[in-house]
Amino acid sequence: MGEITIRMQKILSYPISVIYYLFFGLCLVVFHPIQWVCFNVLGYQAHKKSVDYLNFCLLRCTHLLGTTYTFEGREKLPQDVPMIIVANHQSLYDIVAIIWFMRRCHPKFVSKKELGKGIPSVSYNLRHGGSVLIDRKDPKQAVPVIKGLSEYIEKNKRSAVIFPEGTRSKTGKPRAFATTGLKILCKYAPSAYVVPVTINNSWKMVRFGTFPMGLGNHLTFTVHDPIAVGSMPVDELMANTEKAVVGAIKN
Repeated sequence: MGEITIRMQKILSYPISVIYYLFFGLCLVVFHPIQWVCFNVLGYQAHKKSVDYLNFCLLRCTHLLGTTYTFEGREKLPQDVPMIIVANHQSLYDIVAIIWFMRRCHPKFVSKKELGKGIPSVSYNLRHGGSVLIDRKDPKQAVPVIKGLSEYIEKNKRSAVIFPEGTRSKTGKPRAFATTGLKILCKYAPSAYVVPVTINNSWKMVRFGTFPMGLGNHLTFTVHDPIAVGSMPVDELMANTEKAVVGAIKN
């Protein structure tokens, strides 16, 4: 996409982004009390359904921006086993799509603690939906928290989602993987399968920052072959996972 075209897209995006954020914000506000009722009155399954459909609505909001999605390889996902979903990270929209398209896996996230308050619906789900919040400035605090998530997915046969780059790539170019958190997940969820997932074009949604939004992007998610945690030495598992994820990134 040429520089002139990108500039024109940015100008066109201002009014469209205003409409988008109105609907996006409305979804967050409406689903917050729905989540509260589901969690406190109806229990885990109802709360999960409310989160699934919140993210379905958030995903549909992005259609206002001309966004389309392709999610390939879901048929490869094993059933009735815990999973550790390992993906590159490009924007918030990675999370929205993973929650919706991989909803049968009950994805839970390793997220920074700052997201645990102040954001309607999102913060509530992070605190009560099974995800964990870590202080990235305090690595020692993160170890027992991630260990607890490992034991949770091992016991309940659910999924943990981790972005080993640690932060979002603003250009789509992958950062080096930090494997400490992933190794903890593997150690304490020994029956899990590691599922590498490659995300492309999500960064273009926020190529101008949070406002205005990028227009007309096709986001692709590719699920690679799952790897049983106990099938190879941990360092080889880390290397193969990173190779699978990074090898399918298109800049």
